[in-house]
Amino acid sequence: MITDKLKKIGFSDKEAQVYIHLIQLGAQPVSVIASRASINRTTAYDIIESLIKKGLVSSTKKSGATYFKAMDPKQLISYLEREKVEHFKRLEKQQKEIEDVLPELVSLENPQSTKPKVSFYEGEKGMRQAYEDTLTSTEDILAYANVEEMHKALPDFFPEYYYRRAIEKNIHIKAIMPNNKMSAERAKKDKDENRESVLIPKKEYEFTPEINIYDDKVLIVSWTEKMAILIKSKELADFHKKMYKLCWKAAKKGRG
Repeated sequence: MITDKLKKIGFSDKEAQVYIHLIQLGAQPVSVIASRASINRTTAYDIIESLIKKGLVSSTKKSGATYFKAMDPKQLISYLEREKVEHFKRLEKQQKEIEDVLPELVSLENPQSTKPKVSFYEGEKGMRQAYEDTLTSTEDILAYANVEEMHKALPDFFPEYYYRRAIEKNIHIKAIMPNNKMSAERAKKDKDENRESVLIPKKEYEFTPEINIYDDKVLIVSWTEKMAILIKSKELADFHKKMYKLCWKAAKKGRG
């Protein structure tokens, strides 16, 4: 139904009804609109005012009475464009507020604590959030990655992520990847995406999870189970960095 579609883009049930009636009726006084939508005049005025603010309804005067009419339905596209801009503005403002308070929040942490900190993430949204942490890295990210599994799990996320990591954040990554079609294609873009890759035989070393090692953190991602675990531990990170160095040398030697 049209009403359901309008509700999905932010209309209330009554807004959707009034908007549809306005399209059907053309310019009408509020009394007619209220009658057709089975609502009282005060409610009708409030809803029409909301639709006017959305840029979807206009008003005109005829013989001393105010008439309201729906704008061209194509204006819905402009409305959504404005909503998108406002949404990003709100997110940027929220991000700025968090950035301002972040030093204070970090200062509350107990610097003497050596206990590892573990964060668990589930679903696509959680996995995206886990990946955002990699963009805080102050050093090379060391990764075991299967590009086919990554893009299968989060198909619309990684092109933007590659750009943000390589260009905006200038974070270099070293990646050990099984030699499948997508990993090989990605490796061709190493220079543009600030990465150095080494491909290992798929038949012998196929794997689906991903591990990222950076700073004092180890991020473990299961693409098939849609979950991620972020461990903050200097001891564990140092161990994985040494093991990665060993694997990297062996992979490079095997390629040669």
